[in-house]
Amino acid sequence: MELDQGKMDQEPGRPTWNRQIEFTLAGIGCAVGLGNMWRFPYLCYRSGGGAFLVPYLLMLLVMGIPLLYMELILGQYMRRGPVHALAKACPLLKGVGLATVAISFIMCTYYNIIITWGLYYLFSSFQSPLPWQSCNNTWNTPNCTDHITPNTSSHSSTASQQFFNYRMLERTGGVEESGVLRWELFLLLLLAWILLYFCIFKGVKSTGKVVYFTALFPYVILLALLINNVQLPGAMEGIRFFIVPNWEKLLELEVWVNAAAQIFNSIGIGFGSLMAMSSYNNFNNNILKDTLAISITNSLTSILAGFVIFSAFGYMSYLQNIPVSELAVDGPGLVFVVYPQAFATMPVAPLWAFLFFFMLLCLGLDSQFAMVEVMVTSLMDGFGGPLMKFLRHKEMLVLAVCSTAFLLGIPHVMQVGIYVFQLMDHYTAIVSLMFLAFFEVLAICGLYGVRRLSANLKEMTGSRPNIFFRVCWMFVAPLLITIILVFTIIQFKPARYEDYVYPPWAQGIGWVIAMASIIWIPLGALHTLWVLPGSFTERLVKSITPYALENERGGDTYPNIAVISSLGRETEKPHIQTNL
Repeated sequence: MELDQGKMDQEPGRPTWNRQIEFTLAGIGCAVGLGNMWRFPYLCYRSGGGAFLVPYLLMLLVMGIPLLYMELILGQYMRRGPVHALAKACPLLKGVGLATVAISFIMCTYYNIIITWGLYYLFSSFQSPLPWQSCNNTWNTPNCTDHITPNTSSHSSTASQQFFNYRMLERTGGVEESGVLRWELFLLLLLAWILLYFCIFKGVKSTGKVVYFTALFPYVILLALLINNVQLPGAMEGIRFFIVPNWEKLLELEVWVNAAAQIFNSIGIGFGSLMAMSSYNNFNNNILKDTLAISITNSLTSILAGFVIFSAFGYMSYLQNIPVSELAVDGPGLVFVVYPQAFATMPVAPLWAFLFFFMLLCLGLDSQFAMVEVMVTSLMDGFGGPLMKFLRHKEMLVLAVCSTAFLLGIPHVMQVGIYVFQLMDHYTAIVSLMFLAFFEVLAICGLYGVRRLSANLKEMTGSRPNIFFRVCWMFVAPLLITIILVFTIIQFKPARYEDYVYPPWAQGIGWVIAMASIIWIPLGALHTLWVLPGSFTERLVKSITPYALENERGGDTYPNIAVISSLGRETEKPHIQTNL
């Protein structure tokens, strides 16, 4: 592993990427994930097709790129993961860093179940005909139908839907019925974590090599699928729905908010993943090139996936003789119900199914790399010394994190698993993330300040950010994040799965899951105000000043301000250990 000589004196044990392209590919792999394959097409479909692309691309320009640039600058400059980077930048809101680690860990415990489902479909693709192709199976019910037509009963379900619900999930009637453990899914979940562990157990050294394949290979499959799909009858109708705007939809505020939220979720702002990865960059790396490569590639991938998915929608509408706008599309069903149903009628169906689900595996692993790396990086930054005395090797720490997440993911491979998954996703990816996003922007753009952020960039690269980024950081991004948060609160709806509405006690558990990450923000603020000396006013002033925690709690919280030769560059302690 090559180390950055410019920072060697301050951080002798901090590795860097062997080649900068490895960080760029890892960042693309982190941003480009399963959300590009289902969340973007679903929101686009629900928002009137092409009309969604207008606000989506605008939000990319004024919010996605500037906020990603902000995170990468802070991570690369501070040379720490999100916990310590945000604690050093704004002690009052150091809890935001802890919250990003918490939400990433919570998400990685249930995100891997999507990879598990993908593996199940991947192995099922080795059959001909495909098992979801017909209703002549033991798990099918009398209301199963091979094709939905305008005259089909509303109580009917397709062979693809029944394979997902009654064969793979064997789901129960609701969250009240836990059912039994699905041993096939349990073993596939274990396989998913084993694959993940061997991809990341050497840190950026192993991840940097794996991303050459996992980040690039999905594009080969996407292009192959697109070439195949556009030749199918009806495909152009689906593509036309995707690219021709329904201008009336642009008058709806929800479409604009959905576009902003999709940019936010897709790039991964607020998860801390890319901030953690950028902390392994060379100190003088030109971060703007990485920012543009990651954000633009992410959005282009979403649009490419849109062409692939909507061409399949056009084909399905042709087979079912219904308009594209009337297809049943929702959440995970887009990937595991609608698209497999389209495969079943394609030539050489098992091959296309195998390629598609192998692509999903690559996309899912890339995103998991990042979420697990946030936890590992934060633990090493904060408790690296004691942990290494106990575990001896970093590989054992990665194993401990993966093992814990695997055990916490077991409820998802029970028959009740789909309900647990939907509950956690609703309260984590929707509720928690919006609060985290708001407070992260407040901490960095507001309290830490655009002036300091600009000075950080100049120290690293020799030039300040241009006026466009400074205006976005100061005004545009905070305003948009506030609007999204307010709209999320006003329009909040309790979790549901299809027609099933969760009972009040389950909704209560959902709020507990949401608070598991949000709670660290006020706790961190209270802790900072508690340990600082002086009157309340003096404490408050110090708490919003970078590096204000001066040798509290035994002298190992932060180095003394007097020995900081320049903003963010410690000369007294080579490895900071924070007592949070």
